[in-house]
Amino acid sequence: MMSDAWDRAHAAAEVAGVSLRPITSVEDVDALLAVERATWGDQVRTPSEMVLALAESGNVPMGAETGGELIGFVLGWIGVNPEDGLHVHSHQLAAMPDRRHRGVGYALKLAQRAQALDAGITLVRWTFDPLVSRNAWFNLVKVGATADRFLPNYYGDMADELNRGDRSDRLLVRWDLEREPRGRASPQGTEVLGRHDTPAPPRPGLVTQPTGERASIRIPREYHALRLGDPALAKAWREATGEAFTRCFEAGMVVQGFTEDSTYVLGAGSS
Repeated sequence: MMSDAWDRAHAAAEVAGVSLRPITSVEDVDALLAVERATWGDQVRTPSEMVLALAESGNVPMGAETGGELIGFVLGWIGVNPEDGLHVHSHQLAAMPDRRHRGVGYALKLAQRAQALDAGITLVRWTFDPLVSRNAWFNLVKVGATADRFLPNYYGDMADELNRGDRSDRLLVRWDLEREPRGRASPQGTEVLGRHDTPAPPRPGLVTQPTGERASIRIPREYHALRLGDPALAKAWREATGEAFTRCFEAGMVVQGFTEDSTYVLGAGSS
């Protein structure tokens, strides 16, 4: 399986027009931090000595390069807690702006999967903003993970360009590396949160209580653009989605998939 995992990662990298390699030197870390600044702005800078310490301790970041230039990376570490036991926590995944949405992130996630399997680990965890539709599609459909926890204002106030001034709600992803993905889905059951698309911009409906074993939560397709144009409406979406996810998770549901219409599909039971 481990050889097959690396074969899948390198095949995805070839499709994306990049090659994969570990990030271990000071020069590599400088290039990683350049990608980080291009993604989140100058306000966020991971200490270079920490990246090197992670690599030395066996938590080697993986990079994607083309023409000798690093244009993407994934960074995480091995962790352990009472709920999950031994697992990998994936902290950052980024690519240069002109290389996003071209398969680079997918190749890097597959490389992280192969690294985890090499270490005998079959679970990867990370968080993402539930209002960012592209990230939901990537995590739940492209990668095929699930999400089994909602974490309100998880990071507190954040200073980077993507999150400044917004409540840092997050979904916690669960990626079982040996399980077949289930990510693409169709809405069924209770519509806990709907979306009114007309008149534009889209507005949240009333939050209802989930009933039965299936539920759905619809979100805006382009939340960041909406937040720039109408901060008050963005806040209304943040409040509504926070309440909707809280109700669903309190009812014992987990996020099992995501649709092309930016709708979360939730179901009862474990992920």
